[in-house]
Amino acid sequence: MTVSASYCKSPHTATYALLLNAYNYSVIVARKLKFLTIDMHVFRILARLSASEGSPVDDVDLIETLAASKVKSQEISAKVAAAEITETEIDVTRSQYIPVAVRAQILFFCMSDLSTIDPMYQYSLEWFNRIFLSSIANAERADKILQRIENINDYFTFSLYSSVCRSLFEKHKLLFAFLLCVRVLMNSGKVDMSEWRYLLAGGTHTPKQLPNPASDWLSDRAWEEFLTLAALPKFKDFVDDFENHLEAYKSIFDSVQPHREPLPSEWNTSLDSFQKILVLRCLRADKVTNAFQDFVATNLGQRFIEPQTVDLGVVFKDSSATCPLIFVLSPGTDPAADLYKFAEEMKFSKKLNAISLGQGQGPRAEAMLKSALGRGKWVFFQNCHLAPSWMPSLERVIEQIDPDKVHRDFRVWMTSMPSPKFPVSILQNGSKMTVEPPRGIKANLLKYYINFSDEIFNSCEGKVNAFKHLLLSLCFFHGCLLERRKFGALGFNIPYEFTDGDLQICVSQLKMFLMEYTDIPFKVLKYTAGHINYGGRVTDDWDRRCLMNILEGFYSAAVLHGDYKYSESGVYRQIDSASEHEGYMGYIKSLPINDTPEIFGLHENANITFAQNETFILLGSLLQLQPKSAAGGGQSREEVLEETARSILERVPLPINEAAVMEKHPVLYEESMNTVLIQEVGRCVA
Repeated sequence: MTVSASYCKSPHTATYALLLNAYNYSVIVARKLKFLTIDMHVFRILARLSASEGSPVDDVDLIETLAASKVKSQEISAKVAAAEITETEIDVTRSQYIPVAVRAQILFFCMSDLSTIDPMYQYSLEWFNRIFLSSIANAERADKILQRIENINDYFTFSLYSSVCRSLFEKHKLLFAFLLCVRVLMNSGKVDMSEWRYLLAGGTHTPKQLPNPASDWLSDRAWEEFLTLAALPKFKDFVDDFENHLEAYKSIFDSVQPHREPLPSEWNTSLDSFQKILVLRCLRADKVTNAFQDFVATNLGQRFIEPQTVDLGVVFKDSSATCPLIFVLSPGTDPAADLYKFAEEMKFSKKLNAISLGQGQGPRAEAMLKSALGRGKWVFFQNCHLAPSWMPSLERVIEQIDPDKVHRDFRVWMTSMPSPKFPVSILQNGSKMTVEPPRGIKANLLKYYINFSDEIFNSCEGKVNAFKHLLLSLCFFHGCLLERRKFGALGFNIPYEFTDGDLQICVSQLKMFLMEYTDIPFKVLKYTAGHINYGGRVTDDWDRRCLMNILEGFYSAAVLHGDYKYSESGVYRQIDSASEHEGYMGYIKSLPINDTPEIFGLHENANITFAQNETFILLGSLLQLQPKSAAGGGQSREEVLEETARSILERVPLPINEAAVMEKHPVLYEESMNTVLIQEVGRCVA
């Protein structure tokens, strides 16, 4: 036995779990071998007895065998006792790591449930295990087991979140972070199942009807939500107390940040942060997503709500020759330019073969793939969703790749729109990356500036400062155009699909014109950007006029000053051109995650409709992910349906007594309306 018990119990060991299991197995095997040795000695004694002639007392060999067996039996008994003690110690130590297994189970089912909302969200247990073992190896060491467990759970939770986020669309990233957070808290008993159900679907039962005490500013729909909230045990007195604090609730209702306002009276201390979200859902549903962000940041950490950028270098490092790399597309996106640039950095530009799939391209693609397997080339299959009939063949070829025979440099890259026809096995075992514009000005700027460097900043000789200022303005402008789409008709009459290519050509032209002209040609820059590069996509005259007006605030001589402000509050501003790339990244990371409408030149109320829709879409998606049966002590689906049906039945009025109506309003020639009344009553009763 090469592994000691003390070594196995040490939390410093990166491969703790593997060593512990191996040692436990060796103890069990050794124990079985000792019992086998006893059996052999018993067999030997019986053989001597059967072969003995005369008195056994005179058989010297038999007596020696019995004596040796007795000694051996005592030795074995001592070793078995020691093995049992060691086995008990191992079991005790292993039981201390149960919280790690529980967290892994929670995270796995959070991850696997995502396929319900999008067919491309497929993940295998093998892929999950790789992240889990990597987290055990890389998590911070600790002298105390409890601290070690906390370190593993924290590292693993964020590592899995980051890996999954690469393959999620922007609209589902907060959903996944919030789901992780709530499931972890549910396991700790900190989130009640009935309150969780209320958050997702609202209430169905109204304990008592009360008139709206603030009809001048609180809608009847919101008051109905409050009445159903009273069905939860924690809120049974809430609606009765609401009228006593109307001014305080009016202040929260009118606040720019209602999710951070304290509740009046004892409600602020008696309700936890999750229960306060339920109140916000009734009062200001448009700010529920902001409350989700604060909730996740408080319970899991700020990094779980920060924008997650995709780095092809990191994804490539985690891949292998048998692991496909898949770009999941959104409308108007194309990662080809980024892949070609990355191939050039990796010195694989001449070893990259690309083909756009479609009718009749399957055999060519398969031949290209088989040729690249042994030669260590990269193949790039674009638009896989356009060749659904060839997908089974692609799946078969990928599954037949032999890890021992394939060239280690071989990689297969794919792009596809979300499609149920895409092979599940490829999705589960591949590395997926979504390709879409980031959400928010901050995320957009991070995406652009992470690809810039001081070398790019200083490439415009003689006009470095002007280039830095105008480059930041141009990136702000591009982000504003993308984000205005979320406001619907308030942003643009028609939602336009502006792409990164529009920004890239504008940056190239900016550098070219700065180098060619002595003075900065703002008129030329505005025309090429506003009328050609971006304006070429704009088909509505009023949208073009709006775009040019927005551009005026970003492409002008005023932005060359270090104190220029893009918004009235000064949150979005120009920074000192002496700043290096690191300084720009620091400024961008300091920007708020959620954009304020002021950067778009819009009123605060412009965000309400969009935010409300976003809230209920997110809650609807969360509702899709819920299990059909009860968990954690909550009501079953059938119990909820029965309770809802009983509540509706209690509110349904009794059938109208047709005989009593006919007696009170008889059908007479002089009273023609009585005939109509009797007919309507008959229809209601029927």
